[in-house]
Amino acid sequence: MSGYEIALFLLGLALLILGAEALVRGAAGFAVAIGISPLVIGLTVVAFGTSSPELAVSARAVLQNMPDISLGNVVGSNIFNVLFILGISAMIAPLMISRQLVRLDVPLLIGISFLALVFGVDGNIGRVEGIVFLGGITVYTIFLFYQSRKDRVLLPNDDTGPEPPKSRFLRRWVIDLGFILTGLAMLTIGARWLVQGAVTIAMLLGVSEFVIGTTIIAAGTSLPETATSVIASIRGQRDIAVGNIIGSNIFNILAVLGVAAVLAPNGITVAQAALRFDIPVMIAVAVACLPIFFTGSKISRWEGLLFLGYYIAYIVFLTLSSTRHILLPAFSRIMGLFVIPLTAVTLIIISVNAIRTGRRKRSDL
Repeated sequence: MSGYEIALFLLGLALLILGAEALVRGAAGFAVAIGISPLVIGLTVVAFGTSSPELAVSARAVLQNMPDISLGNVVGSNIFNVLFILGISAMIAPLMISRQLVRLDVPLLIGISFLALVFGVDGNIGRVEGIVFLGGITVYTIFLFYQSRKDRVLLPNDDTGPEPPKSRFLRRWVIDLGFILTGLAMLTIGARWLVQGAVTIAMLLGVSEFVIGTTIIAAGTSLPETATSVIASIRGQRDIAVGNIIGSNIFNILAVLGVAAVLAPNGITVAQAALRFDIPVMIAVAVACLPIFFTGSKISRWEGLLFLGYYIAYIVFLTLSSTRHILLPAFSRIMGLFVIPLTAVTLIIISVNAIRTGRRKRSDL
């Protein structure tokens, strides 16, 4: 193993951390400057920016006549985003959940995840379906900015002093926008270098191509989201941390998959294995967000640990399945008969208790 791959890996990691810091700082200031909530900035500017590697990889894949990679990239990244990134971020600091996420964004994510399955049932996501996806991301983005500006207008004016000079406001706006653009550039370059170095190292260590594709590539294109959400969580910008993940997943399906389907001459091939396992897992992950998000309006550390544990189980299953390991049947039985049902029962109990607590508080008012 040469020092070049190691240096590339470390440089990529450094750029990711610095880029995430710049993006979060700029996004938070930009939100205040233009009167948009940090959550909406996280769902749009930050989320769309950190999903640029997925968009680049998927567009390049379809132009090189490998459209099936686009779907795998989107599905793998969405699973990674929720289970791994939200899990890690919540373990650093419990993440407060906005009511908007429970009422609008997570239900939308669940709906479009099901829509991707419906579109792919015939084994292909074609150009018409891609146009539908692109129309969806356009309407969603316009609605978010309109609603955020509308909510700001309805708030009472609590200014206690004179407005700052326009020159100072413009300078602050330019600085914040500069942080955002610099952060996005560093995240994109850093992710590319980190993935390139990691893939080379993995191949030199003898790791199979399947494991590299389903772990390093899918996770690698999500590294900007990882760095951004972790830094945002550390800095206390928790709306950006959570909004980044949910917004990125929505963008991945509507924009990344939409662009890939429009560019692919024959559409995106959807393998039966993806219809039977990977896409249902993506849907299940999105559905799992809803009860966890509305119970107590936060993701606690133990819930973050639960997410992270399920991602590890997902990777273990993929590895055992790809190698047809002798432990695969036993692992599948343990997950199917004990771990998943126990988690489902726990979430149901927590949800019922949260609903009862909410009703009790309303009745006491």
